[in-house]
Amino acid sequence: MNQIQDPKKLLSAISIIPDSAPFSPEQKAWLNGFFAGMTGMEEIYGTGSASAGATQSNGAIAVEEEEDFPWHDESLEIDERMALAADRPYKRQLMSAMAQLDCGSCGYLCQSYSEAIASGEETNLTLCSPGGKETARAVKKLVKLNAESGGSGGDTAEKKSNGAALESGWSRKNPFPAKLISNDKLTGEGSAKDVRHVEIDLAGSELQYNVGDSLGVYPSNCSELIADILLACEVSQTDNPAELETKDLTAATEELVEWFAENLLDEKEKAQAQKIAADDDLLDELDVLDLLLKFNTLKIPFSDLLQCVTELNPRLYSIASSLKKHPDQVHLTVGKVSYEKNGRTRKGVASSMLADRVEAGSELKVFIQPSHGFTVPTNPNAPMIMVGPGTGIAPFVSFLQERESTQSKGDNWLFFGDQKSETDFLYKDMLQDYAKRKVLQRLDTAFSRDQEHKIYVQDRMRENGAEIFKWLQSGGYFFVCGDASRMAKDVDKALHEIVAQHGNMSGEQAKAYVKKLASESRYERDVY
Repeated sequence: MNQIQDPKKLLSAISIIPDSAPFSPEQKAWLNGFFAGMTGMEEIYGTGSASAGATQSNGAIAVEEEEDFPWHDESLEIDERMALAADRPYKRQLMSAMAQLDCGSCGYLCQSYSEAIASGEETNLTLCSPGGKETARAVKKLVKLNAESGGSGGDTAEKKSNGAALESGWSRKNPFPAKLISNDKLTGEGSAKDVRHVEIDLAGSELQYNVGDSLGVYPSNCSELIADILLACEVSQTDNPAELETKDLTAATEELVEWFAENLLDEKEKAQAQKIAADDDLLDELDVLDLLLKFNTLKIPFSDLLQCVTELNPRLYSIASSLKKHPDQVHLTVGKVSYEKNGRTRKGVASSMLADRVEAGSELKVFIQPSHGFTVPTNPNAPMIMVGPGTGIAPFVSFLQERESTQSKGDNWLFFGDQKSETDFLYKDMLQDYAKRKVLQRLDTAFSRDQEHKIYVQDRMRENGAEIFKWLQSGGYFFVCGDASRMAKDVDKALHEIVAQHGNMSGEQAKAYVKKLASESRYERDVY
């Protein structure tokens, strides 16, 4: 075939033809350019930074390899990731600060969220929920350094969106006003936890979702907290206290403590405020009310307070239902958060709202957040292993409903764990019924406090390692949902050990095996 003479066309076509296709490099390049031109993808791929074109001595254009992202590994600590990107462009440094999970909780992927910040398209720097304060802190510093150096970003972001949401007209920026159907407690009397099964009516929205997707819920603050904050600052008749309902009051901001540092008259207090402003760890220990009470000799004007706090981010919950079983509905599994700190009770904003502050028929602002690959296998005959302790069970309830509704023949195996079987066996009747009817071929549980020696899901995995490896070898899929910082890491470690032991592999070989599972979308995680 003829060699490509138009660099723009080649730059516009990076990965349409797979590497495994039986063509020479020149043929692949020509075909990529041809199909990109036909599908109108020049602008999307031409402005991307994943690869570039280089002119050869004979005048033809060769495709360079994809850009390497060595920091895109969630097992690395944030300092390690950022060190790997230290000599890369601003947008890549931002990417290295993300949690590297590509979970979609921010509404983007790690790369596209970073590019959106770099380009100025996205101004909210706290959307990476798995990365938490650590990521938000690092991103904020990078943005500040870039601004001080006169950088403008200049990058174009490709934002991932949900087709169903776009078709319905409802989205993160235009949430649907859904109605609460019910809120039922799943945990029993005496449990240390309060977990609810929440059902929401989507009738009239035309919203569609796939099992494995998440529901975004816009929360509002409780009236008691708002009242306490109003008492701690100056409120005039012209102020609108309702404006605090959607403000993030859970964390004191640098702007708020700097306001006190600038306006306090007492030198000792001013020094304290300056110390907090200069120390992220001290700042992280305080919420807005903490700061107002700490420096109560000075009342901050309400208008200034509003300027120093940010908007609440929506909370994402793994969907616990299938539309095939529950048309026009979406179900959630919500663990209510409540704890004591600095002499005050702290509540999870969204979880306490869903558990305590909204009644049946009340309005909730919601949107669908796609999962980016975390869903049931496309092959209905493929076996499926699911590991979901605690509220991590949510997406696997939807998976099982989907597999039952579509009469999929693939075997299903669930590992579930929590504290006590008597009080914390979430969806016990449903799961045992699925096991009885062979929708679930295997159900293994791990209740950590039912015996003196604590047992977790990763322990049950090791006990059944030979069978797990057999399922994987037969084309099985492996799914994990839950806590990213501890459980998911422990499960990942156990999976590598099982592959090494029962596959007679070295550590490096097991690592390559698991990596291949992930590349084939057979090892997927929904972690937070």
